[in-house]
Amino acid sequence: MTQLPRLYAILDAESCARRGLSLLETARAWRDAGVTLLQYRDKVASDLGVLRNAALLREVFGGLEATLILNDRVHLFADSGFDGVHVGQGDASVAAVRAVIGPDAVLGVSTHNPAQVSAADLLSVSYVAVGPVFATSTKLDTEPVVGLDGVALARSLTRKPLVAIGGITQANAAAVLEAGADSVAVISGLLDGDVRGFVAAHR
Repeated sequence: MTQLPRLYAILDAESCARRGLSLLETARAWRDAGVTLLQYRDKVASDLGVLRNAALLREVFGGLEATLILNDRVHLFADSGFDGVHVGQGDASVAAVRAVIGPDAVLGVSTHNPAQVSAADLLSVSYVAVGPVFATSTKLDTEPVVGLDGVALARSLTRKPLVAIGGITQANAAAVLEAGADSVAVISGLLDGDVRGFVAAHR
């Protein structure tokens, strides 16, 4: 992946469930709004459940030029039919993940400080994610907030495409992009806001 769309939508199963939203209906709404990069994140479902949802998400985005990313479950990548995976600092090494998914699949990695960004820049990842930029309630075990200055610093430390994540909304997304991010990863800002407006503003 040499270029990212400005909006990186994360479809988080738990966030949908807390709001009483259907995962698939949400995915369809996001597709219809113009989302072209989607990460499916599900920390609770069984492997079988994740694969079932992955198959349904492939149908939702079928025939479109969309990129589908699976969060964490590297061992399910081949069966998911997705385009790539995203892993965190506590997951398997990038080398180990590459051995599973192959050289051409999209691979993203989370970073939370300058040392991790610099290390990721030397690895065979497709993009580097940095955050949380702002405080977020989506994850309970969040790292310290990096702020806009952290995004700018990360931009200076890597030539890889840079994704900013954490507390990003339609109101602050422009500032995050101006700080140096190529793309903003959004969960609650899409579930609780104007999806069409968000997508239209960040094409």
